[in-house]
Amino acid sequence: MKKTGSQILLECLRLEGVDTVFGYPGGTVINIYDDLMDSPIKHILNRHEQAAVHAADAYARVTGNVGVAIATSGPGATNTITGIATAYMDSIPMVIISGQVPTPLIGNDAFQEADMIGITRPITKHNYLVRDVKDLARIVKQAFYIARTGRPGPVLIDLPKDVQVDSTTFSYPESVELRGYKPTVNANPRQLEKATKMILAARKPVIYVGGGATLSDVSEDLLKFAETIQAPVTTTLMGMASFPKTHPLSVGMLGMHGTFYANMAVTNSDLLIALGARFDDRVTGKIATFAPHAKIIHVDVDPTSIKKNVRVDLPVVGMLDDVLPRLTEKVQRDQDELKETIEATDAWRAQVDEWKEQHPMSYKQTKSTIKPQYVIEKLRELTDDDAIITTEVGQHQMWTAQFFDFSQPRTFVTSGGLGTMGFGLPAALGAQAAFPERQVIDISGDGSFQMNSQELATLVQYRLPVKIVILNNNFLGMVRQWQQLFFDKRYSQTCMELPIDFIKLAEAYGATGLRATKVEEVGDVIKKALETPGPVIMEFKVSREENVLPMVPAGAGLNEMVLAS
Repeated sequence: MKKTGSQILLECLRLEGVDTVFGYPGGTVINIYDDLMDSPIKHILNRHEQAAVHAADAYARVTGNVGVAIATSGPGATNTITGIATAYMDSIPMVIISGQVPTPLIGNDAFQEADMIGITRPITKHNYLVRDVKDLARIVKQAFYIARTGRPGPVLIDLPKDVQVDSTTFSYPESVELRGYKPTVNANPRQLEKATKMILAARKPVIYVGGGATLSDVSEDLLKFAETIQAPVTTTLMGMASFPKTHPLSVGMLGMHGTFYANMAVTNSDLLIALGARFDDRVTGKIATFAPHAKIIHVDVDPTSIKKNVRVDLPVVGMLDDVLPRLTEKVQRDQDELKETIEATDAWRAQVDEWKEQHPMSYKQTKSTIKPQYVIEKLRELTDDDAIITTEVGQHQMWTAQFFDFSQPRTFVTSGGLGTMGFGLPAALGAQAAFPERQVIDISGDGSFQMNSQELATLVQYRLPVKIVILNNNFLGMVRQWQQLFFDKRYSQTCMELPIDFIKLAEAYGATGLRATKVEEVGDVIKKALETPGPVIMEFKVSREENVLPMVPAGAGLNEMVLAS
């Protein structure tokens, strides 16, 4: 049976298991949207293409499936760029379909034409311009395969309007064979043997966990490995929730706003076992002083990430779901030797526990002013254990990472590598679309929230009961913090002088708005919000010049932290 290009696209999505797509219609994708009327695939109409991509991104993060977004050509397509770059930096599996002008008009500066292949080449894992409808099914199959395998990432399919209209006999490939793309799944056994010897010889080991642990769903394997070798575990922002923060071996997040004890553990370790992490600058601080006494084992599916930023003593290329069980089995092979290693590292764990006692994560809550950390802790106390938390980017993001004790994998959704303000609200929308019955909460600042606040309309339209926390300090808080600490309190363009009535804004969209201005109101507002059907904004008027601490200043080492007084 012959099908048109738009029908083929939607049938391919269905065969790939796609049940929900996010997007915004336009002239060059009108055929796709017409055929969507007859498709079982659910479409969510966002109010901005950037938000559609963020929503698809979060859908992928919480489900582990490939997220899908659709945008029309020209400005619709270029509006997706920030979302695509966000997903690329955080290795999120996505397929973005952008409409394109008819193939005879490509290169003629036609109405709403943009070179999406050229624009997205640096921020996609791969991209395609489909010139013949006969190639479409094969390209979609390849796009999904590339997006989800190896180190995941976004793939763009640029689909001209005439290709959507043309028809051909439909046949979907059963498999993909790409000569130049062969991700290494299984690690080299000799490298694992070397890693085993290094682990058993270590006396101050630290496990350093990145986003790869979340993406490969190895939380149980990670827990077993850590408990087997009894090593402290630190996570990056992207690795958050892959290891329970309340576990005795957890030392929380490391890096610029990491815990004192995580940074000290890494600085004093003699073996750093890096799992699915890329040693970015926010984690390492000054490279010359990062883990100066440690040998480094770096496990990653992407060989280009190994040795890119720091020296590595033992590279291990492979998927974590292959590496961790095999590595655990190998260190358990000789129980007597393992027992000796654990006994020999008793003093190290005691030292780490001492650092925890000396400098715990803390803040001083007064009776007169709401501290943002208090709101985060109260929120954790009152939410379900499997609640999904999204954030925007800024101080509130770091306070969430520091004070919300995540215990379940894929429950923390945030923009790490690109640091995208405006991410959290559409991300919460995507997460709630994936899991309609679960609690989904966006933690935001007043600055970030206003970047995609139009998505309140999408929440209300689709009855998605996302709860939104706005920590309102009337500042662009993180930039203001830097201005206070390093620019003599010259608050240039960081004061949000126009007070926004977020309660009225919520009501204008048909949502509910609640506000707390006193400490004693915080708990009641959260409880009421969680009990209220539909989307709810919770605005908390917080201490205006509260800082995120600890903090490693730019150019400093991890052991040169500015601590809370």
